[in-house]
Amino acid sequence: MKKFRGVYTALITPFTEYGLFDEKAFARIVNFQIDSGIDGLVPCGTTGESPTLSHSEHDRVIATTVELANKKVPVIAGTGSNATSEAVRLSKHAESAGVDALLLVNPYYNKPTQKGLYLHYRMIADSVGIPCILYNIAGRTAVNLETETLVRLASDCPNIVAVKEASGNIKQMSDVINQTEDNFATLSGDDNMVLDLIESGGDGVISVAANLIPKQMLEMVHAALGGNMSLARQWEKNLHPFFEACFFETNPIPIKTAMAEYGWCEEQFRLPMCSFENETHRTNLSKVLATLDITRGDQ
Repeated sequence: MKKFRGVYTALITPFTEYGLFDEKAFARIVNFQIDSGIDGLVPCGTTGESPTLSHSEHDRVIATTVELANKKVPVIAGTGSNATSEAVRLSKHAESAGVDALLLVNPYYNKPTQKGLYLHYRMIADSVGIPCILYNIAGRTAVNLETETLVRLASDCPNIVAVKEASGNIKQMSDVINQTEDNFATLSGDDNMVLDLIESGGDGVISVAANLIPKQMLEMVHAALGGNMSLARQWEKNLHPFFEACFFETNPIPIKTAMAEYGWCEEQFRLPMCSFENETHRTNLSKVLATLDITRGDQ
């Protein structure tokens, strides 16, 4: 049986008007996710603005998620870095905090070779005793984790058990599925590609949209995983405008703006992330949101 399957929410990190981690808002969001039946929580990923968190904040967000989840759902902590030693430290702390798995993004900015990627991931995996999910997103990191390298890592490191594929390349995703063992999980990093991935034999999604609409994402993905692709595609048709709206500008600008509009958090970002550059995007996002059944966080 695959350990990771379904919908895992890539959580936003809410900030107060003074720019501090907003633990009250975060607790509301996490409890909402759990009450909605989410399959798992992913703090400190791209959507959580992890590159702008201090080490102490990063540790605190992860520890808080573990405390709030209280073993009700698995916690997959984002602990990747472009410095291998830093990723090892973050990963060891997350393991000691009680997370269920780690999400490890490709080292960004450095542009390592495939050999460098292999050695990077191997060192992190060898430093912990919990499952590791690799995160392939060339658009953010300027380097692609080639399938050959991923397969080698999965073979050599027993605790590398899954990949979050955000390459945008369905052929690469299919190659990963076909070339890894049956118990290796392949999760989409894009909400709008998860059904295509599942049709190719994939296992679910680490979702941006699920921050605001966890129940709808669960309905869509679980229908697909259960073999009811017709129902899943109907959900996709209804939700596709929101998937597009989540990327009107760089993630997490749209999703955090949407969360703020519905009372879940303040519209506060950490520079260099900021509010919408184009106010037309805000207007169009609000129009899309009005078509959805969205739970408010301030009621």
